[in-house]
Amino acid sequence: MSADSVKLLGYWASGFALRVEWTLKLKEIEYQYVEEDLQNKSSLLSQYNPVHKKVPVLVHDGKPVAESLIILEYIEETWKPNPILPEDPYERAQARFWAKFVDEKCVPSIMSAFTKKGEEKEKVAKEARENLKILESGLGGKQFFGGESIGFVDIAAGWIGLWARIVEEIAEVNLIDTETMPLLNAWFGRVLEFPILKECLPPQDILLEHSRGYHKILTAASS
Repeated sequence: MSADSVKLLGYWASGFALRVEWTLKLKEIEYQYVEEDLQNKSSLLSQYNPVHKKVPVLVHDGKPVAESLIILEYIEETWKPNPILPEDPYERAQARFWAKFVDEKCVPSIMSAFTKKGEEKEKVAKEARENLKILESGLGGKQFFGGESIGFVDIAAGWIGLWARIVEEIAEVNLIDTETMPLLNAWFGRVLEFPILKECLPPQDILLEHSRGYHKILTAASS
């Protein structure tokens, strides 16, 4: 299969697009990456995701699939080698549960800590810590959520380790407490240092500078 048959429409600073790229890399799927400018969205993005006009979008043989977790499942079902979901039905259900928990609880509370001010910021930062502590409980004593290898939940949540640290620095809040959630903190390190995944990460200094600019825009808008 040539890279022309698989395209990923993404944005370099998007953790959601990074998830898809990680999955494609782990499954050794050739693909063409198309960088999007979110300020001036391309006609390609409007064509393939006319409802939301957001990244990521996976285009396979001309057919688009949107929303990152849905894309991960599509990749898993379409390309069988190097599976990211367990075979056991219960374990698959658990993996889907934790991935959904990440998107519905962890990510929104971390982003709220990035945009809120004063007491409201401290309130949502506390909520983010509580959610991350719950996420840690799903890890248990395993190396990865997938056991001994990177799996669905590791891909869904691992990028938070980088983005949350940036939120901590810019918004001056504590999110990943190394004392109260040491297992999760160590797991973030393992995921982000995993060679195939690490090579896809955006440069941290550039991401930090980009996020500072984005933070100024968001906080000015809420003033």
